[in-house]
Amino acid sequence: MKFEERLRDRDAWSIGDGCSAGRVLDLLSTRTVFMVVRECFYGTTRFEDFVARIGTSAPALSRALKQLESAGVVIRAPYREPGKRARDEYRLTAAGEDLLPVFLSLIQWGDKYLQDGRPPLSFVEADGGRPLSVRVTADPVPELPSEDIEIRLHPDWGRS
Repeated sequence: MKFEERLRDRDAWSIGDGCSAGRVLDLLSTRTVFMVVRECFYGTTRFEDFVARIGTSAPALSRALKQLESAGVVIRAPYREPGKRARDEYRLTAAGEDLLPVFLSLIQWGDKYLQDGRPPLSFVEADGGRPLSVRVTADPVPELPSEDIEIRLHPDWGRS
C-alpha cells in the first residue's frame, strides 16, 4: 500500500484512537467475544449453547454478549419454551452480519498458515457448492449473505 502525498510524512500526522482497526480489535479483543461471533454465524442463539460450544464460563460469556450488544453487533430476542420462564436469544444485527468477510478472512488465513493443509471446515456456496474465498478487489462483486453459505467438514480433516 502507498500513502497519498500529504500522508507520506508519517511523523506529521496520527489518527491515534481514531484507528478503525484498533477499534475493531478493542471490540473483538478476547477469544470469547470472537467465538460468540463465530457461533452466531454457525446458528447458535441460546446462552447455554454458547457456553457449551465455546467452552467458556457463564460470567465470561455474559460479559462478551454485553460487549457485543452494546456495540450493536448482537441483539436479544425473547423466547419462551412451553412451561418455562422467558429467556433471551442472541442474534446478529446487520452490523454483526457485516463481520462475515472479517470472520471468513481470519479463517482463510488460519487455514492457509496454521492448519498444515488440513483445515477442519470448508465454506461453499449453498447453491452450487463453489468454494468461497475472501479477496481485496476494486471490482464490484456481489456479496453473498451468510444464509447462502454452507459449512462442510473438510474432506482432508482428521486424516494423518
